[in-house]
Amino acid sequence: MSFPRPLIALILGQISLHSCMAGVRMAAPLQALKQGHSEWAVGVLMALFALAPIALALPAGRMADRHGYHRPLYFAVALSLAGGIVPALTSHYLAMCLAAMLTGAGSNVGLITIQRTAGRMAADSTERMRVFSWLGLAPALANVVGPVTAGALIDLAGFRAGFAALMLMPLAALVPARQVPVDTPAAPPAAAARSRTSWELLSIPSMRRLLLVNFLVSASWDMHTFVLPIFGHERGLSASAIGAILGLFSLAVAGVRLIIPIVAHRLSESQVLSGAMLGVAAVYAVYPLLHSAWLMALAAASLGLALGAVQPMVMSRLHHITPHDRHGEAIGLRSMALNLSSTVMPLLFGATGAAIGAAALFWVMGGLVGAGSAVARRMGG
Repeated sequence: MSFPRPLIALILGQISLHSCMAGVRMAAPLQALKQGHSEWAVGVLMALFALAPIALALPAGRMADRHGYHRPLYFAVALSLAGGIVPALTSHYLAMCLAAMLTGAGSNVGLITIQRTAGRMAADSTERMRVFSWLGLAPALANVVGPVTAGALIDLAGFRAGFAALMLMPLAALVPARQVPVDTPAAPPAAAARSRTSWELLSIPSMRRLLLVNFLVSASWDMHTFVLPIFGHERGLSASAIGAILGLFSLAVAGVRLIIPIVAHRLSESQVLSGAMLGVAAVYAVYPLLHSAWLMALAAASLGLALGAVQPMVMSRLHHITPHDRHGEAIGLRSMALNLSSTVMPLLFGATGAAIGAAALFWVMGGLVGAGSAVARRMGG
């Protein structure tokens, strides 16, 4: 890599911010349940983690385009820090709702800023694929650090201690930030800045195709996470077996992101995207026919390899097709779409699954993703 220290700083920054959010996302619903709140109240609490990112994604992208890395990072750290302080001070349900919005917003503002900076560090598409593959490991690590740390402290000293530890995690993002070069983007003329809107980015045909591909892949990921416990229960699998299948899926995602940097010089973004989507379609075609936990685990690992390869390609392609001074805005648009999808699609999956069954849901999603592979091929190499 041409910029090893800045890249390490970006990875550590994302781990710090995402760990706080992931820990609060585990601890806040648990505390709400222990206080006797209903499952509906817990569902509302979980939805709030995505609500603020939907609202702040585009402003966060524009902020990153105007100010570079450091000022938006400080804003993200402040949001996440506040999100840890509030539930550490009071256990009221509304305080936990506020913590969900603050940590969700902080993590997402940081993610948009970090992804914009990472893409601009790379000199070409091959290096961008490597950068985003390494960066894609950060959420997986954070999803271990935050919940495990919070859970251990909650058992040892109570919820207040767990939230206090989570509160300190975002501050760790400030330590390596000095390794990231100061980026002072040239501001566009005031008249041009006022007249343009984020929706203009959708006038770029390749942007529309890329967002469609990203939506289909994201929906496939959300569907697997949502449907597998239901499907496994129908097959008579134990909770530990279902958990192991999901764990193997996550390991496959991380594994393919370790491999991509090694072979990036041989990869084409559009070929990997279309191939991954065809792979998802193939796995979903056979998934409903499987009854053995071992075969389902193999299918989940294959699915993880396919879906895990997508994000580095999408982010690399996004930086290639977006105007240089609007990278943050484009990432914000993508983030808004994905968070909206992650909020709405589980409701749709639930309603559709109840109507047609879990098996048919796999086939419908597989057909949509397989058809979408043709769109991915049209994006160019």
